[in-house]
Amino acid sequence: MTPPKGTGVAARLFSPTKGLDPAIAEKRSRLEAILAGLGRTLVAYSGGVDSSLLLSEAGRVLGPDAVGVIARSASLPAEEYRDAVALGDERGIEVRTLETREIEREGYRANAGDRCYHCKAELFERLEALCRDEEFDSLAYGAVTDDLGDVRPGMKAAEDYRVRAPLLESGFSKLEVRVLARHVGLRVWDKPQSACLASRIPVGSEVTEAKLNQVERAEAWIRETFGVRVVRVRHDGARARVEVSPSDVTRLSREDSVDALQRGLLGIGFTQVTVDPRGYRRADPYPIESKEIVANGQRE
Repeated sequence: MTPPKGTGVAARLFSPTKGLDPAIAEKRSRLEAILAGLGRTLVAYSGGVDSSLLLSEAGRVLGPDAVGVIARSASLPAEEYRDAVALGDERGIEVRTLETREIEREGYRANAGDRCYHCKAELFERLEALCRDEEFDSLAYGAVTDDLGDVRPGMKAAEDYRVRAPLLESGFSKLEVRVLARHVGLRVWDKPQSACLASRIPVGSEVTEAKLNQVERAEAWIRETFGVRVVRVRHDGARARVEVSPSDVTRLSREDSVDALQRGLLGIGFTQVTVDPRGYRRADPYPIESKEIVANGQRE
């Protein structure tokens, strides 16, 4: 099938759906219609699969009228930031960096259970100002239907600042986002879900830049040393609890691995290190180890 000629909206909307689950293709059509009605749009972008798909589809539908904005702060690992910017370049979509200072908000630092609200409020306030200054028409972010079943203070912030959620409005679940992301060739289609670094600090314990830096350095060291893809270092004062994929737990629990972890994380400021025998419990139920679930772009 030959795409339509020209560079207008009709040409940008063309996308092959062969092999795509009909239900997902229908939701994608709904998404296109929503995006087409947003006008010039700023997309809150993190580099995760949800916001990456939203930005990619917005770029396809809106062309240069879709701009991604990634918030850079101590809560975002430097590696994640670089990869997100690179992905925007790969897709030919403008991605701007916005420095945020949620750490200066008392509610964020207090970490009383509504930390995400204060984080998102910082981001959306700055995006709102950018919208006014440059006459953008809409703000959008990558919430999906799975988010409705959880306590999500960040979604309350989005409501307060009237930020649109086109994927959610189109009915996309996390799994369907992954299926479509694979279909359109997004290399992050199977990327593990990754909350910000502050999520590693227990509720009630103050969030500080020093703690965030410790967690980032520890996780980067573990990934490099052991070659694991998924790692979370839970920060509890001088103690660190390491979570990895269940398939990696046995390897990291060996005596020599635990000794190496103790030595490596001691230099980062942790005096006690344990490996959680249960492994990382994913909020996203998609099984990374079972990629056949989206084989050929279809749900099975």
